[in-house]
Amino acid sequence: MATATMAATAAKLIKGGGSPQLLLSSSKLALSFPCCPLIIHKKKKPVNNIRLLISFSAARHNYHLHHSFCTTANVNADAISTSDSESQSGGGGGGGDAPSDDAGASLSKIKDAGNLLDIRVGRVIKAWRHEEADSLYVEQVDVGEAEPRIICSGLVKYIPLDHLQQRNVVVLANLKPRNMRGVKSNGMLMAASDASHEHVELLHPPDGSIPGERIWFGSPDDHTNLPDPASPNQIQKKKIWESVQPHLKTDDSCMAILGGEHFMRTSAGVVASKSLNNANIS
Repeated sequence: MATATMAATAAKLIKGGGSPQLLLSSSKLALSFPCCPLIIHKKKKPVNNIRLLISFSAARHNYHLHHSFCTTANVNADAISTSDSESQSGGGGGGGDAPSDDAGASLSKIKDAGNLLDIRVGRVIKAWRHEEADSLYVEQVDVGEAEPRIICSGLVKYIPLDHLQQRNVVVLANLKPRNMRGVKSNGMLMAASDASHEHVELLHPPDGSIPGERIWFGSPDDHTNLPDPASPNQIQKKKIWESVQPHLKTDDSCMAILGGEHFMRTSAGVVASKSLNNANIS
């Protein structure tokens, strides 16, 4: 296990958390941090000294969060409430690994759902302003099919038209078509945006990616076991995109990542934003 990697992960996740306690076992290293005041929505008041525990599995080379999260702009209220009840209901002992297993199972489900999305490398052949909507572009996009797709994107405010022409993009291809002011849009260009949504950048596939190539979440070898994409009806009925999108971000290095663990990949490498780190992706 790379201790430096674990330390870097802890430093990345904890900002202003105070001095950690180090917990060791035969297969795991855990760091326990006291957190700053935290708002628990059910109680409507700040709660101090909620603890954050990060455990690193030597076998899996990954980490899990336990008990609660440090205060951030995107606090998970359900996770906080659950951890609060756990801390009141039982002390140490044999139950310590259960939250880790639950977190791992949850990440696995998010990854599985993400890989039901038909995300592809696309290339914009031509783009123009929508005649009936000032905020929309219309793009003709090669996604490896017999005919290019027509896609409408609300990017006029953020991206100059000439920056769209003849560029590779990331396309979510199994959404139901939508009529957007008289133009049938068949897909979505995926982009990163900051919290205020003042800055937006299209995701870009790595150099060498081929239009039509399917994009996946996970390791470089996971593409060999990808499931068939869900149908547009299934995407809508099961709300698959809605379940995945909140977990889709860019990391500190602007790389697209799902659930903080599963990178968005083509056969040529990892998908990224040009300059927006720790940004939302939609």
